[in-house]
Parts: sequence; structure tokens; C-alpha cells
Amino acid sequence: MAGSVQSPRARYREQTRTEIKEIALRQLAEGGTAAVALSRIAKEVGLSGPALYRYFDSRDALLTDLIRDAYADLATTVAGVGTGLPPDTAPRARLRTLAAACRGWAAAQPHRYLLIQGTPVPGYTAPPDTLDSARAVLSPFLPAFEGAEPSAAVAPVVAQMKAWADDDPAVAAWAHGHVAAGAEGPALAGAVLAWAHMHGAVSLEVSGQFEGMGHDGGTLLTAQIDALADAFGLD
Repeated sequence: MAGSVQSPRARYREQTRTEIKEIALRQLAEGGTAAVALSRIAKEVGLSGPALYRYFDSRDALLTDLIRDAYADLATTVAGVGTGLPPDTAPRARLRTLAAACRGWAAAQPHRYLLIQGTPVPGYTAPPDTLDSARAVLSPFLPAFEGAEPSAAVAPVVAQMKAWADDDPAVAAWAHGHVAAGAEGPALAGAVLAWAHMHGAVSLEVSGQFEGMGHDGGTLLTAQIDALADAFGLD
């Protein structure tokens, strides 16, 4: 069946929404979330203030679209890298590659990374569906920990993640979509700890905190991922 054809009005609306988001992203890159101003966007697009609200009814609605887009783009990038690896890739090498993909995406567009992983926007509450978007970024990490042998150092986290899956059917379904039953504790713990390691290192790097410290952010992140792999007994 052929796909439906958009009307000229629908195409114009979508093009205008895209233009609005492109301008907002430029403002974001120039000055962070505080620089995203609907009045300035309206002027640049050639709309009145009230007319702009026909496309985004608030600044929060615009930020939500940008957040969804950023998560989707990052998730697609990481998933693409993960599926491109040979099936026999060792877990440690898989983790290194996935973490490097996250870092590469963030380094290429730090304003988008900081929008989803940086300081929360005052007064803004993300809609519930962004949680699924965030989980999609971590999903490729779960299989790397399926055969893990967690050390005593991470055992408390594994236990808490297992309890989380037991108590929350949505979390269990997410985990079981990527690992076998019984492996959800180590898989969730490993993925969450990988996120913590990546977020710490990458956020510091893209916000310029490593300037003048004499090391490469990729080297630091690899060392952290290797330490995590050691803690889970991964080859």
C-alpha cells in the first residue's frame, strides 16, 4: 500500500516546525537552554509570537521535541555501532566501542548532549516517554553483561538492579528484550554503571573541565570502561 501523501498545509507545517527546531538548536549551541527564546525564534522565522504557538505551544514543548530528537539520534548511533560489530566480539571490546560511540556523538554536538545529560532546566519536567528514549541508549550495553561474573565490589548494585526488575514489569520487559531470564541483575547493573562512567567522563570533557589537564578524554573513558569490565569479570 502506498504511503499517504501530505497536503501542502501539512508539509508547510512540518517544514516550519523543522526550521523552528534548527534555530532553537543554534541558540542552544550559542548559550545553552537559557538562550532558547521563542520571541527571537519567531522573529527569525518571520512569524508573530502568537503564530509561533501554533507550532509549539510553549518553550517546554519545544525543548521536549529537542530532547526526544537528541535521544533518538544518540540511540540510533549507538545501536548502529552495536549491530555493526561481529557476533563474536568480546564483551570488553563491545563496551569500549559502544562507549566510544557515545563519546563521539557528544563531542560532535555537545549542546545536544548537555541538553539530555547536563544540568536540568529549572522548572522543566520531561514527559514520561523520554524515559523509554533514555533506556534505548543503554539497550545495546545490556547484552555485554549477560555472561558476567560480578565481583563483590559491584554485587550490591547487581542485587538492587535485580530487585528493580522484580518489582517493575516494564524494567523486566526491557531487560528480557536483550538478555536471558536470570541475567537481568548483572545486565542492568552493568548498563547503569556504564552510563554513570560515561556520563561522568563525557560531561566533564564536553563542558571543558579537562582543559589543560594533559590527558585525552578517550583514554580516560577507556580506562574507566576497562575497570568496569574487570569488576564484572568480562573478557
